[in-house]
Amino acid sequence: MTAFNPLTAILTQNKLEGPNYVDWKRNLDIVLIAEEYKFVLDEVCPEKPGDDATDDEQKAYQKWIKADEMARCYILAFMSNVLQHQHQSMESAYDILENLKEMFGDQNRAAKQTAMKALLNTKMVEGSSVRDHVLKMMSLLNELEVLGANIDKDTQVEMILQTLPDSFQQFRLNYNMNKMDLSTSSSL
Repeated sequence: MTAFNPLTAILTQNKLEGPNYVDWKRNLDIVLIAEEYKFVLDEVCPEKPGDDATDDEQKAYQKWIKADEMARCYILAFMSNVLQHQHQSMESAYDILENLKEMFGDQNRAAKQTAMKALLNTKMVEGSSVRDHVLKMMSLLNELEVLGANIDKDTQVEMILQTLPDSFQQFRLNYNMNKMDLSTSSSL
């Protein structure tokens, strides 16, 4: 970790209290990604290497352990004292976040439903900025991802294309006929 990471300010200003779980989790993800610790939430801890383990196996294990410790520190440091006390003895960052998801999951579900509804009901107004519309759609897709929805990149592009007005029919046709490869960011 750097001596001062300005990204931690977003967590300092938004400590987890309970009702703000969705926003806190989004901010936590930003910090963990920036610090390169988020992988411990998705990858299982490698088995503790034996005496005959290779250098690479030792390093991979130590990297995971260190990243998990740092992720735990970020998680615990940026939550209320009551929540800290409840979670401080948990073994891994993953365990803490799973427990928080159980505690505040209903908020998560409602927020996911709201974001999905907004995504499905969003249509670009004829004559408005395509860039602004795509940014709005990307924001909604990102929010859904943070809330646990798994929408692959191709489907995301398809969803965005379907929100464009009829005047983009030729563009959609070209996209399909030429098997164009667009990412959400390249569609800006």
